[in-house]
Amino acid sequence: MEMRWSLALPTDRADLPEEFVNGPAVAAAARAAQDCGFDAVYVTDHPAPDQRWLEGGGHHALEPMVVLGYAAAVTEHLMLQTNVYIAAYRNPFLAAKSVLSLDLLSGGRAIIGVAAGYLRPEFGALGVEFDERNELLDECIDVMRKAWTEDQVAFEGEHFRSRGVTMRPRPVAQPHPPIWVGGNSKAAIRRAVERGDGWVPFPNPPEASVAVKSPVISSISDLEQRIEFARSHSEIVGRSAPLDICFSPFTLDASALMRGDSGALIDEVHALEAIGVTWLTVSFGEAKNLSEWSGLVDRLGTDVLGSTK
Repeated sequence: MEMRWSLALPTDRADLPEEFVNGPAVAAAARAAQDCGFDAVYVTDHPAPDQRWLEGGGHHALEPMVVLGYAAAVTEHLMLQTNVYIAAYRNPFLAAKSVLSLDLLSGGRAIIGVAAGYLRPEFGALGVEFDERNELLDECIDVMRKAWTEDQVAFEGEHFRSRGVTMRPRPVAQPHPPIWVGGNSKAAIRRAVERGDGWVPFPNPPEASVAVKSPVISSISDLEQRIEFARSHSEIVGRSAPLDICFSPFTLDASALMRGDSGALIDEVHALEAIGVTWLTVSFGEAKNLSEWSGLVDRLGTDVLGSTK
């Protein structure tokens, strides 16, 4: 199976909205991703970030489904990924309707990456209990799948209940838009295996692990150990369906890329593919303007994607 690539739309660049956070820029970025050979674009989800987190390196984000819907309208085959959508922030039926709307209007191109979240102040601002985030996520996943595939949905959870709910039309993506579960913990891996279609770990050095409340993954060896856990848990629960694994390469270096030095990145891509990674996400958050960003995207497409797909 060939490696597939997802590119971050630069809509988190609230420092330069005139360059990145406007309709023409989003349209140009999405078209550039498609033209340069990327398989998907992705956005993140932070509706109410706190100032302390922002000052420590955090970022703003637009509403995911609005941005991805905009990108869908100017592309033909690009997949549209949330990386990741904090499902606990929303009623699961509203989330299911939002994702279904994106699926229908894009012709089945949505990938819904979800995670439990880690910003306690953001949970507080949105009126959601931080300590219940894992249980909320589990129920959200279960409700969304039922809403997309069943009529007269009956659900009895600790946080959400329904009787007789029917959501139509059915999704274009069958049986439903793929659900990818984010996080590095064994709990996240178990959730991905038991409830999801993919798992989305992320590079996480020791100095960042406490802040983002997720275990360290600072090497390919660390990731491989987690993938082995996913495989062993799949055997335990009797999962036979393949599990997509989406990761970000450690060696992406914009300066090296522009010098034409992509060898280390290509080597890493092959190493990640060998241990079972099926998707890679990349971001060029250091670009000073849309022209520079587009140049990096083009160079990655020319020098790397062609060698790894």
